[in-house]
Formats: sequence, structure tokens, C-alpha cells
Amino acid sequence: MVSLALDSRQLAETYDRVGERQFNHGTQLIEALRVSPGERVLDVGCGTGRLAAYVAKLVGPSGKVDAVDPLPLRVALAQKKGPANLTATVAAAEDLSDFDDGSFDVVFLNSVFHWLPEKRTPLREAYRVLKPGGRLGISTAASDRPHDFEVLLKQVFSSSDLADVAEVPSGTTHKVSSTELRDLLTETGFSEVDVRIRSFVDHFDDTEAVITFNLASSFGNFLSDLLPEQRALTHALLEAELEKRRDAQGISLQRNLSFALATRNR
Repeated sequence: MVSLALDSRQLAETYDRVGERQFNHGTQLIEALRVSPGERVLDVGCGTGRLAAYVAKLVGPSGKVDAVDPLPLRVALAQKKGPANLTATVAAAEDLSDFDDGSFDVVFLNSVFHWLPEKRTPLREAYRVLKPGGRLGISTAASDRPHDFEVLLKQVFSSSDLADVAEVPSGTTHKVSSTELRDLLTETGFSEVDVRIRSFVDHFDDTEAVITFNLASSFGNFLSDLLPEQRALTHALLEAELEKRRDAQGISLQRNLSFALATRNR
């Protein structure tokens, strides 16, 4: 079970520092959405606001970006990002009632959808707040193409003294396949649905950097259910496996994400 109560100021600040991976693929999502000057955009699950601030510059002073996230400590950092046309508030994807029907040209969820246990309500809310013809963009971990790190975790937890752990603690426990994502978008009324898997290769200096990234990205959920001795064993076993993937650029790990684009019917 994913908890929102494990976040801390240190985790939020760490994510603001190490979240360039989510930011980088987020800029590709924004490019695919063709965000333009003067548009009003909603960032659902904005985290510390790095991508929202980037979009605020794209829409310019005649446009507006609203950003929401359920984690207050991360929203506080987003509020400090500075653009006058960016407003960040605490809210959940399942309840966008602060926004009127048909308010936005674009809504996006970047590295958010895999955290949501229930999918249809957030999609219906996104549909509601979009203008007719408005665009939705989603990037999310795909259950049909797991990340390299998830594969390594599964190996570690199936071939060691950790085999009795009930659930492999990758954090992103609510993934859907690319086919399921396409079906969900269609079921909730979207048209022109396009879902494609894109791959990204990340490089890390060492095992601690990998763990730090995953812990900050999961707002404290990664390995949180383990006993201290289980966590120490996990670190040691992961290090042995991760070092096998070291090359000239560091430890190399591939991420695979579903990128979904859809349109609200006019």
C-alpha cells in the first residue's frame, strides 16, 4: 500500500535535486502535447514543480499553469519556483473540484498515474476540466515493460533470504499495461488515443544513488515495509547486481514508460 505520510522535507528537497529524469521525459511529453503560448495548463501530480515551471515559460505571460499535488512539502517547493503565471496548490488527482468544467487547454500527469490506486476517477476529472478539444498527456510506468531496476528487484527478492517478503517493494504498485491504459482512456470518453512505450537509459554513480533516487521518487515508500535487517540485506544484494551493469558512464538502467495522448471530444 502506497502511503502519502512518509514524505519529509529532506525527501522533498532530495527529489527536487535528483528528479531530472522525470523532468527530462516530462519535457518530451509536453512537446508531444504541443503546448503553446497563451494556453491554460494543469499539471496533476506536480511534485516540486520543476516541469510546471518549464511549462509556465512555454505558455508565457498570456498563459497560465495550475499545478496540484497531494504532498504539501513538495507543493511548498513548487510555490517557490517563481513564475508569476504558475500557481501550485495541494490537491489530489481524484478531486479537481477547485477547477471549473472546461477550464484547461491541456492536462498532464507526468510519472503520476502509476501511483493512483483507482484510475477512472482521475481520468474523469481530467476530462471534466478540459475544454472541448483539449488535450491530455500521461507518462507512466508500464506493467507490460518493467524497468530494469524492477527486474533486478524481483531477482533479489526471489533468490535470497528475502523470498518470504510478501510483495516486492518497488513502490509503483498500481501500474497498468499500455493496452489497459488505452482502454481506460477510451472508456472515460477520450478520443484520438495514442499510447506508445518509450525507453530511457539512466546512469547512476553507485548503488546509494539508485536507492536515493527511488526513495525520493516514491516519497519514502521504497523499501519502507522492510525490517532493518531486510533492508540492509537488500542493499547488499542490489549492489552486487547493480555493479554488473556498470559501464564507462556509471551504473546503467533502462526505464520503459507508456506515453499516452488523448483528446476530449468537442
